[in-house]
Amino acid sequence: MRTQRMAQTLPFPNHETPAPLSNVIPLRFNVLPRHREYLSQWLQAGLAMGLCDADVETECLNGREETVAHILVWVRENADPAYMIKPRGMRWVLIDHIREYELGLFPSLEHALHTIRPVLPLKSIAAA
Repeated sequence: MRTQRMAQTLPFPNHETPAPLSNVIPLRFNVLPRHREYLSQWLQAGLAMGLCDADVETECLNGREETVAHILVWVRENADPAYMIKPRGMRWVLIDHIREYELGLFPSLEHALHTIRPVLPLKSIAAA
């Protein structure tokens, strides 16, 4: 007896499209609670060195529920955010926000913050 296989399709609402079938899961860092705590400590320690404020912001990607967080850092010399830090894959990118210039890729958020102002000692960090 021979059996025919038919492909099944699931109905999707008109505004949604099915995700491509793949076994690859993109890895990307995101701002975690421990990052927020370190950012707060770094900001407090750097007030005397011209750091003014920092904020973690999120943005939606293509109307999805998924968000990507980035960090904006203000320094005393400017009313606009001077730096942006955001995840890029398994690294963190530091951007001169005023000049829109990428300053470098770093293995951890702590290293990116240290590049802006080295106000806290860097510890050996195993992951993100």
